[in-house]
Amino acid sequence: MQLIKFCFLVFLSFTLSHSVFSQTASKSKVDTHVKSTPENVTWGYLPVGRLPIAKVKSGQVVSVDTLTHQGIINGIDPIKFYENGGVTQKEILPELLEVFNKVTRPKDSGAHVMTGPIYIEGAEPGDMLEVRMIDFKFRVPYGVNNSNKGGGVVPELHQKAYPKIIRFDLKRNVALFAPGVEIPMVPFMGTMALLPSDGLNSTRPPGTYGGNMDMNRLTKGSSLYLPVVFEGGLFYTGDAHAVQGDGEVNGTAIEASLTPTFQFIVHKNKGSVMKWPRAEDAKNYYVMGMDKDLNLALKEAVIETINFLKAEKGMSSEDAYAFSSIAVNYIVGEAVDDVLMVYGEIPKKSFLAKTKFWSQK
Repeated sequence: MQLIKFCFLVFLSFTLSHSVFSQTASKSKVDTHVKSTPENVTWGYLPVGRLPIAKVKSGQVVSVDTLTHQGIINGIDPIKFYENGGVTQKEILPELLEVFNKVTRPKDSGAHVMTGPIYIEGAEPGDMLEVRMIDFKFRVPYGVNNSNKGGGVVPELHQKAYPKIIRFDLKRNVALFAPGVEIPMVPFMGTMALLPSDGLNSTRPPGTYGGNMDMNRLTKGSSLYLPVVFEGGLFYTGDAHAVQGDGEVNGTAIEASLTPTFQFIVHKNKGSVMKWPRAEDAKNYYVMGMDKDLNLALKEAVIETINFLKAEKGMSSEDAYAFSSIAVNYIVGEAVDDVLMVYGEIPKKSFLAKTKFWSQK
């Protein structure tokens, strides 16, 4: 137990030190672009043994085409699905139709179309991978919110599926939800994962590996930290969102097809003590807790906060608990994916000692 606590202290001290953020992520050059062809995606699961579709070095910048699963999981032809919502066949990404016709979705797997895996050179078991969110670009000017019978936190509301196709005004960066109702868009990837030891039979539940966290703070200018299990990390992403409220309470966000741009940074020997993913942006540190029971997910997030404050800020357990109650917001990131996620938002402004984050100018 003492060794685990020591390793945790080293891990947190390293991740928040200047060295973590010393590498620039403001590159305009994309080193590698990955397409969402049928050969480059999996549908609903992450298998062990799948060969990498791209190899990159730590510090390189990668853009990744992704495809929404909406339109191909709805029990009708995707062209008909979108035409019912006013989207013509010319507006549908050809790759989406190709995936529908050529890629197998195993029984009992998840819904998500995942692009990957991407192999990051130098990433080894026990390391930690930092995924920096450089940019997000829309591939089409529309998305889908689709709540089904039995879905979300009010499962009795719908008697049948209610797919709502929502147009975007990309010049003004708003979703045209309804006449007179516009929603500012904040794009992010709902699912980012490193391959876990036994693979993933369903992409629905999140876990230590990341996965379907649906954490809307992981937008442009943020970092996600994940533990490496396999050589190369084997990174997947999909389930792109144009915008989503915390909780994702009806089961979906505005599901879209995006091209995110990431920078991958390998941190040696810093992942073996990670229980849950962590994240960070210029304003906050984020710790997470996950469980099928929302109360236990909250408890996990509070424990993670206390450990963070003890290790990095030198607080006693009692002061860390008090600070957690006074200054930290605990937010239901998602409440609909079997394993539920709560994150703690730890404000950097509370600490007089400042460390510049990579996305700060």
